[in-house]
Amino acid sequence: MNPFSLFLDHSRDMTKDLIKEGILPEETLLDRFVVEPPKDASHGDLATNVAMVLCKPAKMSPRALAEHYVDRFKSHKDVESAEIAGPGFINIRLTPSFWHSQLSTLLKAGEAYGSSNIGQGESVNVEYVSTNPTGPLHIGHCRVAVVGDVLASLLEKAGYKVTREYYINDAGGQANNLARSTYKRYLQALGQTIDDLGSYGGDYLIPVGEALSKDVGEKWVDKPEGDWLADVRAYAIEAMMALIKRDLATLNIHQDVFSSELAIVKAGRVEEAIEDLTQKGLIYKGVLEQPKGREIDDWEPREQTLFRSSQFGDDVDRAIKKSDGSWTYFASDMAYHLDKLKRGSPKLINVWGADHGGYVKRLSSAVIALSDGAAEVNCILCQMVRFMVNGKALKMSKRDGNFITVDEAIEKVGLDAMRFLMVSRKNEAFLDFDFEKAVEQSKDNPVFYVQYAYARCHSIKRHIIEQFPGLDLSSMTLSQLPLEALDSEEFLNLIKKLSEWQRLIEMAARTYEPHRITYYLGELAAEFHGLWNKGKEHFHLRFIDPDNKNLTQKHFALVAAVATVIESGLNLLGVTPQEKM
Repeated sequence: MNPFSLFLDHSRDMTKDLIKEGILPEETLLDRFVVEPPKDASHGDLATNVAMVLCKPAKMSPRALAEHYVDRFKSHKDVESAEIAGPGFINIRLTPSFWHSQLSTLLKAGEAYGSSNIGQGESVNVEYVSTNPTGPLHIGHCRVAVVGDVLASLLEKAGYKVTREYYINDAGGQANNLARSTYKRYLQALGQTIDDLGSYGGDYLIPVGEALSKDVGEKWVDKPEGDWLADVRAYAIEAMMALIKRDLATLNIHQDVFSSELAIVKAGRVEEAIEDLTQKGLIYKGVLEQPKGREIDDWEPREQTLFRSSQFGDDVDRAIKKSDGSWTYFASDMAYHLDKLKRGSPKLINVWGADHGGYVKRLSSAVIALSDGAAEVNCILCQMVRFMVNGKALKMSKRDGNFITVDEAIEKVGLDAMRFLMVSRKNEAFLDFDFEKAVEQSKDNPVFYVQYAYARCHSIKRHIIEQFPGLDLSSMTLSQLPLEALDSEEFLNLIKKLSEWQRLIEMAARTYEPHRITYYLGELAAEFHGLWNKGKEHFHLRFIDPDNKNLTQKHFALVAAVATVIESGLNLLGVTPQEKM
């Protein structure tokens, strides 16, 4: 149980009592205050602003109202002390027995500890990666891929029903350019000399052109583009998606749904979406003003078919048709998101690169309009990663075929380091990925530091088994032990850190911030390593007492709990816990 949620519920019960007693008015809201860790850990275990928030409806000073709460907190069996701080905040310190019970709960729950039901089974669609299928994935795509995948796992841990999705942009100009480059590789495979390989000249298209030549022979040699473009495009897209799915599997990413833009367009879904908006009076003919802040030499005012996106938070209305009468990318994107809504996901999350930031408002406006305000789309933007080798930044280009593939990167640093480090900073912050640092075995390498803490837990277990053969170290037995021996400040601090896990899961899920997991695991590892080091100097803090089997067993309860939470966190990250290093 999340101790912060537990005492938030208790604070609400106390508030209801104060309403009954006439100290607070009946209309007092119960969702305005919080219970959270105090800013300074020396002030206690919990802090609440309930008196600060409710003093106005109570027509009392914050400190006067806080007195009513403090008296009630002090009567709670798990509260050691409750004090008013500053203008009216309340700091609470809990008894050691409460923290021992938290540890027992953790050990009983095992891997399920920290799981939450805040999602209540609500369907969430998480779309991520969705890179244009014009080549294999390279390391530049890894951050969006891993952030999306970890976020999906995090939401599942928090009780949501998650669909992982990839959107294949196979209907636009880049897909046609891919087809043209593939056609040139096809001619090259048949013996022709090709000087200009088109938009995508990377060697990865050589085997695609060779395979195509074997499949169709000289069928499309010297034929006009209209005869082969659609077929070659489909052939190339299928080949590229096979590469991309292979690379995703290498990253331990397995999406549930792959949606094709071309299929959506062919099925008439764009017309369906536009008709829906037309019936709502949101499509009109108009002339947009010249874009502000930049000069466009060939810009001229012309009548366009527009969507009233500015009614739903966008900066300007948006065009849905090009000058040649074809649909804009935005129009097909509206159709795609309508398709997702019809599949039963009122909550949509798109994980994109930061270069898509200018697209967020228009898409959000479209989803609000199409769903009549019943659904929302949250766009998580990931800043670029600068990959460093020997102190220098790599420069990559898919068009030139100059990039490091996912396979090459993972072979160099390992899957665990790749996934952990991609979520090691806030998604909106730039990330430097240093290949040398990623494999360094030191506390400066966060993935090694956390993995080492987990391995150290298992090392302690092996030493205990050697010292006390046959000692029962099963989680169920450990959870049933009287744990009063773990009452030193150092032991209790580690139990308190472990007890933050469910709150951390819920906060990260609500804010869509998977980096909180890596931050927490780093803090937990530091707390554990620090306690282990203190045990070198202070015998009572050692996990193994060779002369006291029962005490050693109780100490190991704490070690086992640390291993359980680290394993749970690493599993969320898609990182394999290592029992030996």
